[in-house]
Amino acid sequence: MSHPRDVLLGAQAGSVSLPVCDHYSGVEARMRKSLQLQAEMTQEFGTCVFDVTLDCEDGAPVGGEAEHAALVTELALAASQANPAARIAVRVHPVDHPSFEADMAQIAGRAGHILAHIMLPKVESVADVDRAQAALIAAGATDLALHVLIESPAAVHRAFEIAAHPRVQSLSFGLMDFVSAHAGAIPADGMGIQGQFTHPLVLRAKLEIASACHAHGKVPSHCVVTEFKNTDAIRMAAQKANRELGYTRMWSIHPDQIRPILEAMAPSESQIEQASQIILAAQAADWAPINHAGQLHDRASYRFFWQLIERAHQTGRHLPAELQVLCAPHMAVEASPS
Repeated sequence: MSHPRDVLLGAQAGSVSLPVCDHYSGVEARMRKSLQLQAEMTQEFGTCVFDVTLDCEDGAPVGGEAEHAALVTELALAASQANPAARIAVRVHPVDHPSFEADMAQIAGRAGHILAHIMLPKVESVADVDRAQAALIAAGATDLALHVLIESPAAVHRAFEIAAHPRVQSLSFGLMDFVSAHAGAIPADGMGIQGQFTHPLVLRAKLEIASACHAHGKVPSHCVVTEFKNTDAIRMAAQKANRELGYTRMWSIHPDQIRPILEAMAPSESQIEQASQIILAAQAADWAPINHAGQLHDRASYRFFWQLIERAHQTGRHLPAELQVLCAPHMAVEASPS
C-alpha cells in the first residue's frame, strides 16, 4: 500500500520534516549534558524529539577555535556511536571568519557522515550558502544539509532566494543580532518576550522567513527566548510562533526550555484522535473521499491531517500502532545536494 507522504504530498514529498526543537550548547559540560539528555528523552519518547546543536560560534574561546572544533567533533562521534538515533548538528563560524574553513574541514570532514546538519550563522546572501556548500564538498560531506541563520535586514530581504537553495534545509531567525543591526531604531524590548511579537519590523522579519520556508518546502525555526527560567514565557512564545506565524521548529538555549517547546508545538489529544481516524479511514478507502462525522474529506484535508500526525510523532505523542509504523521511517528527509 502506498505511503501517505507519497500519495498526499505529491511534489512536496521531498519537503523537510524535522524535530520541533533545536537545542544549543557550546560549553563542554553543557554539551555533554545535552547529548545525554537527548539519549534519555529518545528512550522516553521512542523517537528523537529534539536536535542537539554543538556551538562553535559562541562556544569557542578566542584563540581556541581549532581546539573547540576538535572537541565538538569528538563529542558528536562518541554520542552517535552510543546513541544511533541521535540527531547532532554543529554551528560553525560565519563564512567570513578566519576559522570557517578550518571548522568545515575538521567537523564536516571527520563527522559529516553522522551529523544531521551544519548551522551557518550570519548568512547575508546565496553567495554565502554557495561558499559553505563548496566547503562541504571539499571536506567530502557531499550530502550534508545546511541550516541558515538570518540575522540582518538585508538577509531578510533575500530570504526567499536563500530558502530556494537546494542545500538549505531550514532558516532560523536571529532575533538579537537583527535588533542590534537597526542601530537603536528598534528598542531593547524588541528582544523581549513581548516586544518580539509586537514590534512591526521584528514581526515582519519573522513572517518573511516563515513564508520563504513554506514557499520552498523548508522548515522555519523560531528564535530564542532569553527569559529561559520562565517556562510560561517559553510556552507562550512557542505557541504564538507556531499558531500565528507558521513556525514549526524553535531554538532552545537551556534544558528547561525543551519540554515546554515540545508541549506547545504538539497537537492536542483530540486533534490527534480526529486526524488518526480520518487518515486510517482514508487509507482504507484507497484515498477516495470519505464522510467522517458528517463532514466530507478528500485529499486536500487528508494532507492537513497527515501533516498533523507527523508533527505528533515529532513531539513524541502517542499514536495508533498503524500510524506509528508509518511515521517512523519518514521522520527526516535530507536536503538534496545541488
